Amino acid sequence: MMAALWRWLDDRPQVMQILRYLVVGVVNTGFGYGLYAGLIWLGLDRYSAQAIGYVLGTGFNYLTYSRHVFTGAGPAKFRFILSYAGNYLLNLAGLRAVSGFVADPYLAGAVTTLAVVVLNYLVLKRLVFRN
Repeated sequence: MMAALWRWLDDRPQVMQILRYLVVGVVNTGFGYGLYAGLIWLGLDRYSAQAIGYVLGTGFNYLTYSRHVFTGAGPAKFRFILSYAGNYLLNLAGLRAVSGFVADPYLAGAVTTLAVVVLNYLVLKRLVFRN
């Protein structure tokens, strides 16, 4: 049964790319959210923690996405940085909005992160890692 599933997936590269994006995204999110939570735990406010975590996470994310998800694309460091700058502003606005309803900074950061996953995939696929 597993062999049939892998053959089916091999015939659908778009599905495989989305699955790789999700798996790598879990790793990237764990890294970024771990930085955010660790900085909150160290006493930083949620906005400073998000900024620092985002900057450090951007480099990590570029490496993982370019090596494991969008492997056929050429170098895209500048477009990636621009997309993540826009993504950061969206995340910041989302954190501000969610914080109006969710007092806990850990939960507010998690909700904000989950909200931008789909948009980030579309931006990376269509605008950043173009063939």
